[in-house]
Amino acid sequence: MENCIINYFKKLNTEIDNRQAKAFVTYKNLLVQYNKVMNLTGITGDKEVMIKHFADSVTALNIADFKNKSVIDVGTGAGFPGLPLKIAEPSIKLTLLDSLTKRLNFLEDVCRSIGVDAEFVHGRAEDLGKDEYFREKFDIAVSRAVAPLNVLAEFDLPYVKAGGLMIALKGPAAYDEIKGAENAVTELGGEIMKVEEVALPETDLKHTLVVIKKIKNTPEKYPRRAKKIERNPL
Repeated sequence: MENCIINYFKKLNTEIDNRQAKAFVTYKNLLVQYNKVMNLTGITGDKEVMIKHFADSVTALNIADFKNKSVIDVGTGAGFPGLPLKIAEPSIKLTLLDSLTKRLNFLEDVCRSIGVDAEFVHGRAEDLGKDEYFREKFDIAVSRAVAPLNVLAEFDLPYVKAGGLMIALKGPAAYDEIKGAENAVTELGGEIMKVEEVALPETDLKHTLVVIKKIKNTPEKYPRRAKKIERNPL
């Protein structure tokens, strides 16, 4: 599987070596193992995991400079996209944030097994976004399959320092979300900088990467409580 991963990533303009490829294989094996006792993913086949999780995640490397950047993955779940990005670009200073301890325990086991350093943070995005230890401290915030873009912006942008980026990995129908999120992004101090549709080689799968630049600090009243965000999204 290592050679398959290396060759597939080359088609995505991402070079990895044998050590990194082995790390992805270990990640996949632990994902399948843990998935038997907890709900991490509905995708467990070797090729499907490689394409729909790993390759899908690392496409973000082609639209932004992640080298030596501090990156927070908000609502990381099974580690996507943050951990594949870290494996492919080891210089990333990675923080994985999730509301479930058992998912973070899984990710700690993966990182320990593959020799990757990361910070594991248990909590809700809307709470820690007000914590001065995390607020506006990161170069990049990333999220995949967490919430509609207008809601996601309120979760993610408070973590990003002025001049930094929020990158949302979305499906092919992201454009309706983008239109509906313009006011929220502006209110939260951001500006939609780039929208790029990506096709995964050897498949008919497409996804959309939404890049938002943080142009000014987020007003202190954001993020709001989760119920307010859900009932009255910006």
